[in-house]
Amino acid sequence: MASPLQGRSVLLGVTGGIAAYKSATLARLLRERGADVHVVMTEGATRFIGPDTFAALTGNPVHTGLFEQTESVLHVRLAREAHVAVVAPATANVIAKLALGLADDLLSSALLEYRGPLVVAPAMHSGMHAAPATQTNLETLRARGVSLVGPVEGPLAAGDTGMGRMSEPEEIAGAVEAAVGAGDLAGRHVLVTAGPTHEPIDAVRFVGNRSSGRMGYAIASEAAARGAAVTLVSGPTHLPDPPGARVVRVETAAEMRAAVGLVAEDADAVVMAAAVADFRPADPSTAKLKKDAGPPEVRLEPVADILRELGERRGHRVLVGFAAETSDVEAAGRAKLEGKNLDLLVANEVGRPGTGFDAETNRAAILSRAGDDQPMRDWTKRELAAAIVDRLAKLISR
Repeated sequence: MASPLQGRSVLLGVTGGIAAYKSATLARLLRERGADVHVVMTEGATRFIGPDTFAALTGNPVHTGLFEQTESVLHVRLAREAHVAVVAPATANVIAKLALGLADDLLSSALLEYRGPLVVAPAMHSGMHAAPATQTNLETLRARGVSLVGPVEGPLAAGDTGMGRMSEPEEIAGAVEAAVGAGDLAGRHVLVTAGPTHEPIDAVRFVGNRSSGRMGYAIASEAAARGAAVTLVSGPTHLPDPPGARVVRVETAAEMRAAVGLVAEDADAVVMAAAVADFRPADPSTAKLKKDAGPPEVRLEPVADILRELGERRGHRVLVGFAAETSDVEAAGRAKLEGKNLDLLVANEVGRPGTGFDAETNRAAILSRAGDDQPMRDWTKRELAAAIVDRLAKLISR
């Protein structure tokens, strides 16, 4: 049975205690269970174990400084990209920061920004753990819904024995799984399409578009992380397969239509995020057209509208479409929502830098057949994917 951490992003905070060496094992266990692990270390933690150890174990850069990146607000990005956060070991100092809302380094700043499930594994000397201030801070965290794992009795630093030893990595990993849960799409099948299609002109040239596939891949990743069985039908991209998704790669609109047709009948929801060509060359050449022969006459013909066909025989399925527009974005999206018999339509502004095709962000509105629209705003693709899947899960549950 797949771990609920499959495809999920875990923020692992490592603070300055002797138990920091155990966190390397925790990072490995989380990754073995399918998680994408991002480690943030306090300055004190680096005195006990090196960042390179975690980088090797997770395959991701390790962050230690609040201002180490200037091209983005690092603590905000880390907080928003995490599905679950865990602090192990959690010293008395960081527990106090969490309880009081202090934010004087990268880890405490990221955790103050973070809004998801949080697991804390305390580790400190027994006297510090028994101190009234620490007990009050732990009670504050419990009251806020933080999952506390340990500590336990055992050998401590300085040759002492007592309460304060960090729980074993296997127990902490289990607590992280429990905090995530099975997901609101467990047992559901979601079909997602992504990327462009390439319609051949000849053996080497094609008609295409600027889609990178990032939006569809983000949706597939989010749905898989929330427990769905995900089939991703992808046009040509250079993106790695999303964790937990079955990927079917195609090139043309006709191939995408055939692949979608094979899967859609068994899907609880279909998200058509692909930028499928509207037209294709009617008579593509099987050989390369020679430049010396002069410019060819390329006659275009329409391709089948996959989403409209799904809307005509929608059955029980939830249908989500995308509309890429350069003007009158919401009005054009509303027309497509109604005309194609969809539950949701993402009206996406394209044609300017920083949004839409091959960009990290989107300016988009989520339009609903029920009328509970989410207005036009700027989103990261991860944020937009999460909002779409939130809506999708509610519609499927109904």
